[in-house]
Order: sequence, then structure tokens, then C-alpha cells
Amino acid sequence: MKKHNIPCDGWKGFKENYSSDAVSGFLVFLLALPLSMGIAQASDFDPIYGLLTAMIGGLVVSFLAGSKLTIKGPAAGLIVLVAGSVAAFGGGEQGWKYTLGVIVVSGFLQVLFGVLKFGKLSDFFPISAVYGMLAAIGIIIISKQVHVLLGQNPLDENGRPIVDPFTLLSKIPQTVKALNWSIFWLGFVSLLIVFTWPIIKNKWLSKIPAPVIVLLITIPLSYYFGFHNIKDENGIPKYLVHFDKNLLDIIGLNVSFDGISKIGIFIKFVLMFAIVGSLETLLTVKAIDIMDVYKRKSDYNKDLIAVGVGNIITGCLGGLPMISEVARSSANVESGGKTRWANFLHGIFITIFLLLALNFSNLIPKPALAAMLIGVGFSLAHPKKIGLLLSIGKEQFAVFLTTVIVSLATDLLLGISIGIILKIIFHLYNGVNFSSIFTIRVTTLKTDDNYLISIHEAALFTNYLAIKKKLVAVPQGNNIVICLKDTKFVDHSVMVSLNQFKFDYENDGVGGTVSIKGLENHVSFSNHKFSSRKLKV
Repeated sequence: MKKHNIPCDGWKGFKENYSSDAVSGFLVFLLALPLSMGIAQASDFDPIYGLLTAMIGGLVVSFLAGSKLTIKGPAAGLIVLVAGSVAAFGGGEQGWKYTLGVIVVSGFLQVLFGVLKFGKLSDFFPISAVYGMLAAIGIIIISKQVHVLLGQNPLDENGRPIVDPFTLLSKIPQTVKALNWSIFWLGFVSLLIVFTWPIIKNKWLSKIPAPVIVLLITIPLSYYFGFHNIKDENGIPKYLVHFDKNLLDIIGLNVSFDGISKIGIFIKFVLMFAIVGSLETLLTVKAIDIMDVYKRKSDYNKDLIAVGVGNIITGCLGGLPMISEVARSSANVESGGKTRWANFLHGIFITIFLLLALNFSNLIPKPALAAMLIGVGFSLAHPKKIGLLLSIGKEQFAVFLTTVIVSLATDLLLGISIGIILKIIFHLYNGVNFSSIFTIRVTTLKTDDNYLISIHEAALFTNYLAIKKKLVAVPQGNNIVICLKDTKFVDHSVMVSLNQFKFDYENDGVGGTVSIKGLENHVSFSNHKFSSRKLKV
């Protein structure tokens, strides 16, 4: 890609690309609108605060971000944590306000992560454990939303919403017995659209986000079924999203830091929000960089700082934690977004909706939002991941499955930690010296424009940062040979990372090649090209 073809940043970039960015921003707005409300609803926040989060992510964070194309907003992957935090702090308004305090402090922690350049840690986490964490999030989302889809909200003996995924799954037969057939049919139609619309091949129809089609069909359907006449004890439609405020009504300081009195709970959720939110942000930025046709490289640390600032603001005002969100960011790329102005304009459209929110009250069915979130949950926990990990190696599947089970039984932080520990145990079992777990010897030999980078001992996810440091030190436009003949063990995550480096280096527009050699005498754990490899004894 020639440099003069890369879109400019700043005001010049707006003048050059306002047309494509405006179209993309509007399409992303259509996708973000129902998802933001649905995520807030599932997190036990008022739906309007999901939109507030998306607005801040667009209007403010877009100018601070280290990525040109990612869309900032509330994330389905954090539903589990947010709802868990609200419940842990007593639920209701108190749980909401105490959780806001957690969000603000975690935002400061994310800013610190960026300042300390923790963005590089995106390469530390083993892929199988990350897949396991995401799959657990998907299962937890589905376990809750399937009840909402059917018009129920299971409560515990104290009258509080149940958050434990195993309990929620066990309650499904009970929810089915109490089925309201009108709600079932609306939910079924919504779910059918969510799963079938993306496979439509029509050039024009495929550009319309599935959530938009869901709303276009289910809003009139809800009126046909008379949902507006079914009220709760407060006289509010039970199965419709209700707005009693607009943007001007909700702007104000809502945060409370009194939750720090429960210091253990407070610290736990601060760490989980900061770590899981940062990890999802970094993974999204990495994925969108790959999709970017201009092959621009994002500043991971700057993006962490931007998301942290966004969370400080949204936490103070009442919103949910935000990340660089993958579904909306992917839609931005696919819709032709070229600069950060697409994110900003999506925020403008959200703002306009918020100013007019009262006009849309009691229109959007909650089961329709639940169907959208079930679709998100299914994509996170897609069964194809099981087949993929099994094809890479049984040890990868074991790490994945362990991470899922522990995450569901305890929490996400412990789940991914146990997954990492299990991965290290597998490496030790396969003959890796304990001293090689976090250290590695990498040598560089330069001749003209050729670089020979030799990796010794064991190349693992835990020591890959040292390898990457040597790789990124090579100037663009050279010929690199990565030699692994003296590497006793190469794990799956490193194989993926080395091949990703090869792709990035060879497609930066400058030229240069990368060859990965020296694996002839290694035994592969499976037939997959990125499986772990062990040197023959």
C-alpha cells in the first residue's frame, strides 16, 4: 500500500472521507443501538445508559484512541462482570452506583496499563485460554438471555435475579413450563432472523445489520400481540424497553465510591473489569488491524489509555464499562469506514437518538434484544472452536475446556489464570525446563539486508515477548530468517504469533520477507500447521 493512499488523520481526514465515514457511522449506529440497550439491560443497568456509553465512546474516545477503525462502546463480554458486580453490591440503585465506582477506578487502572506500556501483553495470553474465557462469557450470556427471550427473569429465594450460569441453565425447564406463547413466537422470530440473516448472499440486503431487521419486524409484532398492554406493578410495559428520561435528564454525577467498604468485592471487580476489558480491547485492535485494507498499525498502549479515560467518564455519569468492541468494529471496516471519524459520527447518531429517547419509549421488545445477545453469546461459544482446538492438539482443547469450566464455576479471572497454569504444566510435562518458562535466548546475525534470528531452548507464550522484541527491532524492508532448529519446544501460541509477524511484515507496503525454518526435526502434536512442536530426541 503506497503511503499517499493511506487516509489522513484529523480534520483533513474528515474532509477526504466524510462520505464513506458517515455511511459507515450510520450503519454502525443501527447495529450499536439495539446491542447497547440489550447489553445494559442484561447487565442490570437502565438501557439508556448503554446508549450513553456508546455516545461517550464515539464523541470523546474516538479522538484519543490508538486505533483508527475500532468502535468504542459497551461490550457483551463484560455483561457477566457488570451484572455480577451489581448483585454483589446489593442490587438496585445501590448496586448500580457502587458498580460505577468500580468502573471509574478500573478506568484509572487501564490508563496506568497504557502508560506502563502493557499493550504488549496481548501476546502473553495463550490462545486456547483466551478462547476458553470468551466461550465461558458466551455460555453465561446465553444462560441468562434464554429466560428473557421467553419472558422470564428467574429470582433466588431473596427475590434477586440469579446470576450463576449453572443455576440459570437448570431453570430453563421451569421457564419453558411458564411459557407465554406470544412472547415465545416473538422471541423465536427474532432468533431466527439473528441466525439466518447473516447467511443471505444478496449484495444489498447483507449490508443491513440483522438487529435492524429484528426491530423492523418485532416492533409491529409486539403491538399485534398487545405487549404494550402488559404492565408490571409500576404500570410500565413489562416486555418493552421503557425510557422515562432523555439525554438531558440523565447527564449528571451518579457514581458512588461507598462500595469500597466491601474492599474484597471492590478490588476483585476492579481487577476483573480492568484485565478482561483490556484483554478484549487488545484482541479487538489486533483483529481490526488485520482487517484494515491500509494495514495501519494501531498504538495498543494509546488505545488502553483512551478506553481507560472513557471508562472514567462513563462511570462517573452512570454508563457501563466500554472496550474496543469487535462486532461493531468489524461492521465499521466492512461498511467502508476509513478513519476515526466513523466512530465519532456513530456517536453523533447515538446522541440524536438519546435526545429523542422519550419518543421511542415502549417500542422495542426486550425478547428481541435478548435474541440479539444470544446470537453474540453463540458466536463467542461457537462449537467450531472445539473442533479447531482438537485439530490443533488435545492439550489445547484441555486448556480451553478447563478455562471454560473454572470460569463458569467461579469467575473469569480465576478461569483464565487456571488455564494459563495448566498450559505451563503441559510444557513442563513435555520436557521444557522450568528456567525456560519465562526466559529465552534469542540471537540476531545481520549480513547486508539479511537478518538471521535464532531462537534457542523453548519458545512459549510466556517468553514470546522477548522473541517479539528482537523481531520488531529489525527495520522494515529486510529479509528475515527465523531459525528454530535449536528450539526444543515451540508452542501453538508462538507458532500463530510468528506467522502473524510474517504476515504483517510482508504486507506493510515497504517490502521484505520472513522465512520460518528449522522445524524439519520437530514432531508436531497434530496435522494442524500451527500445532505445538517438539524437537526429536
